[in-house]
Amino acid sequence: MSGVVVIPSSLSYEAAVVRLIAAIEERGLAVLARVDHAAGARAAGLELASEEVVFFGNPTAGTPLMQSDPRVGIELPLRMLVWQDQDGTRFAYRDPRKFSEVYDLAGHEETLDRMNQQLSDLAAAAAG
Repeated sequence: MSGVVVIPSSLSYEAAVVRLIAAIEERGLAVLARVDHAAGARAAGLELASEEVVFFGNPTAGTPLMQSDPRVGIELPLRMLVWQDQDGTRFAYRDPRKFSEVYDLAGHEETLDRMNQQLSDLAAAAAG
């Protein structure tokens, strides 16, 4: 399962993260966790360009998927990676429609489509 979608941003890393968080909250979703990979690297005495994963969601969308196949819980909540490299700032997310290739999610195609559209909309809103 690949299905990783990458969206370039015209914004600085810091501005892109702020816009992503705002876009998530504006849609009534909860930011559940943020993992700052670069801070973790610095704490270990290593160098890493700015990179963070933002976890967010709404249990009314994910719970029915996990009721069908608890293994899909490893993919949830939804998440978006933001990083900066020599070419600029990027967003990436895994297309939830690909989950049905690995997990038993028959009958949830509409939910997976909505999740994918939501991720696409969030990336577009945050990218600037």
